[in-house]
Amino acid sequence: MEVLKEKVEEEEAAEREEAAERAERADRMDKAMMRPVEARKETTMTPETLRDLERKLAETPLPSPAKLPLSTKDTLDLSKLPLSYKTNTPREEHLLQVADNFSRQYSHLCPDRVPLFLHPLNECEVPKFVSTTIRPTLLPYSELYNWDGCAQFVSDFLTMVPLPDPLKPPSHLHSSTTVLKRQQGNCFDFSTLLCSLLLGSGYDAYCVNGYSSQDLCQMDLTREVCPLTIKPRERIKKEEKPPPKKYTIKPPRDLTSRFEQEQEIKRQEEKKAEEEKLRREEQERVMEAEKAKPDPLHGLRVHSWVLVLSGKREVPETFFIDPFTGRSYSTQDEHFLGIESLWNHKNYWINMQDCWNYCKDLVFDLGDPVRWEYMVLGTDKPHLSLTEDDDSGVNDDDDVENLGKEDEDKSFDMPPSWVEQIEISPEAFETRCPNGKKVIQYKRAKLEKWAPYLNSNGLVSRLTTYQDLECTEVVEIKEWYQNREDTLELRHINKTTGLHTDYFQPGHPQALRVHSYKSMLPEMDRVMEFYETARVDGLIKREETPKTMTEHYQGRADFLSYRHINFGSRTKKSDGDSSESNPRPMVKITERFSRNPAKPADEDVAERVFLISEERIQLRFHCRDDYITASRREFLRRTEVDSKGNKVIMTPDMCVSFEVEPMEHTKKLLYQYETMMQLKNEEKLSRHQAWESEMEVLEILKLREEEEEAHTLTVSIYDTKRNEKSKEYREAMERVMHEEHLRQMEAQLDYLAPFLAQLPPGEKLTRWQAVRLKDECLSDFKQRLIDKANLIQARFEKETQELQKKQQWYQENQVTLTPEDEDLYLSYCSQAMFRIRILEQRLSRHKELAPLKYLALEEKLYKDPRLVEFLKVFT
Repeated sequence: MEVLKEKVEEEEAAEREEAAERAERADRMDKAMMRPVEARKETTMTPETLRDLERKLAETPLPSPAKLPLSTKDTLDLSKLPLSYKTNTPREEHLLQVADNFSRQYSHLCPDRVPLFLHPLNECEVPKFVSTTIRPTLLPYSELYNWDGCAQFVSDFLTMVPLPDPLKPPSHLHSSTTVLKRQQGNCFDFSTLLCSLLLGSGYDAYCVNGYSSQDLCQMDLTREVCPLTIKPRERIKKEEKPPPKKYTIKPPRDLTSRFEQEQEIKRQEEKKAEEEKLRREEQERVMEAEKAKPDPLHGLRVHSWVLVLSGKREVPETFFIDPFTGRSYSTQDEHFLGIESLWNHKNYWINMQDCWNYCKDLVFDLGDPVRWEYMVLGTDKPHLSLTEDDDSGVNDDDDVENLGKEDEDKSFDMPPSWVEQIEISPEAFETRCPNGKKVIQYKRAKLEKWAPYLNSNGLVSRLTTYQDLECTEVVEIKEWYQNREDTLELRHINKTTGLHTDYFQPGHPQALRVHSYKSMLPEMDRVMEFYETARVDGLIKREETPKTMTEHYQGRADFLSYRHINFGSRTKKSDGDSSESNPRPMVKITERFSRNPAKPADEDVAERVFLISEERIQLRFHCRDDYITASRREFLRRTEVDSKGNKVIMTPDMCVSFEVEPMEHTKKLLYQYETMMQLKNEEKLSRHQAWESEMEVLEILKLREEEEEAHTLTVSIYDTKRNEKSKEYREAMERVMHEEHLRQMEAQLDYLAPFLAQLPPGEKLTRWQAVRLKDECLSDFKQRLIDKANLIQARFEKETQELQKKQQWYQENQVTLTPEDEDLYLSYCSQAMFRIRILEQRLSRHKELAPLKYLALEEKLYKDPRLVEFLKVFT
């Protein structure tokens, strides 16, 4: 009886302590909600009021979760789920009781606020606390190490399912493993998965239960601008004006009328004001058309998102992440209208701040009990951030230690997560979107995504931009490709101008980098840019029109940097002739050269023009540093044929020149004749190179047509599923290894082979012979085991004797030994002792295993197919 009384008294004392703690927390809640003074007086806890409060809390009804929709239950196989999904551990049951008590206190003290989202049902109809549904996980993919990669993956991998009731949180919260299998979920499922990945990556992340705008709740991005259409701002570099020189020429006097200038400026300003007015009216009209209709449920729509606090992972500022879109928002954004509560895998917090100004004025200091009421009193809760004045008063270590001792008994550790380890296979991670495809509608834009290798042409993303809000008039299309053999990466199609621009990665057979064109037909407007490091001729860019071709070079040995070719009209062309057989006639070739420091400026050609139709050649040389003009020469290719050798006769009028510094050798006819003959050879070479450029353009166009028709995709050698060659090689290696294993199994040691060889060949085995073979085999194996033991014993004794001799030698010569001899002796003793220990262990192990090996051989002989018929009687 005395023991029973003591137990009752202990229980009553525990209940009183718990009631006192509840009263203290209720008082904090009351103060945080800034209730009137009369209400705070009524909540003063006395023994009588404590009993009334407990009775009221017990009678306070808790919101009962609705049943899970049948469509969801049909898609789940509950029998394959782990036991943690179907039942609760004692710690989880205790946590649910704490949550129920906390919810009753909250409903009693804050009757005007909505019930807390604490323990919804999981997929097995079992109530689970929301904090235990979060499972921090770090997946082995580098793309998921940062927050933006995690958010984009969750947004792409899952399909949004709206809440059954937009005004209430869901009755069920599934595990992240189930959500990943189904690849769909509501905003709370999205947030739980994203928060688990962010916590695993080291971020200070929390799931938020609050209110948001209609666009975010319904994932409506039709009024949002697509991030891919936003062009980065170009930094305008200010041109630094050179300092004025002392002896600069003064500009001429300005004689224009100031009155006319003022009148012109006034007219320009009036014109700009009129244009600005029309633009503003048009912008207002467009904004009015784009303006969303008023939402009757504005401020009441429930939504869940993720909060990332600053501090960890070098996050400079706290921000929100919308799990539906994967985009980050500032805490001042007007899309987020209020917060009820938030939680992570360790605790649960209630927002006690007023959200009259949305989330703009909220302070996310979770250690402040006035602004955030926590549910679980743990030792790892965030600390209240103090200012310097407040921090100066907190300097007593005794108070801190006493406070820690008081909280030790009241602390409660959160149970581990009941969710299985989150795993995503490489195939699922590569597929990303459900069924490999996802479409997102933005403002005047539509973004389509595909999984790699889903499309035969390697298309993985397409962005279509429209002119109107109804998305009927296409302005431009951007297509992104992967794993193409022709290294095509991006294709930009402008529907207004009809211009196609293809962007290539390094590795194209023709070293293409960019190809802009309106038609794939030859001799049309096009621009080709190349990777100059991959070409021998250093070609960077080639521009072509029906009448011209311009090429830009870099890093050539002949310092050629520019070539421009003018073509004429074809005189005759039959229907069967092609561009190769009937090329366009060249009229003019202009070439420009960079400065060659090895030559004087007067002899270094800067520009060379071949006027083919006029039979003239013009040269312009580089200008000296201390000169303002450059030398020029012009050669006339008039030729006269004599009766003997058909040689060119050079006359003075065939070379017209302007020399800045005329030199003696440049005036001679021989020098002019040699220069003209060299220029004639270079003209032939330039014409040949221009023809080669035309042929290269035709070859590139033909190659591009073949590549577009083939749509060949490359497969990595590490992709064992798609790489057929690697797959065949792996299967062949596995087959060879299997055959080798079979051969080894067949070639195993046959204990009966030496004894069967003693019998006459072809003689049938008798029972007496079978028994004799068995006995001889066993006795031979027994003798070999004994011999092996004797051998180990002999080696052990030999090592022991040698060590004893060495020790005796050391005792006799210890006085006369040098330090080197002592080191050698110690080293020898260490090695000898190691060998002795090994031999001792081998001998002990052999003595233990020898009987087992003997019995195993005996059993194997009794089961041998050659002896089993004769030894049945003995078994």
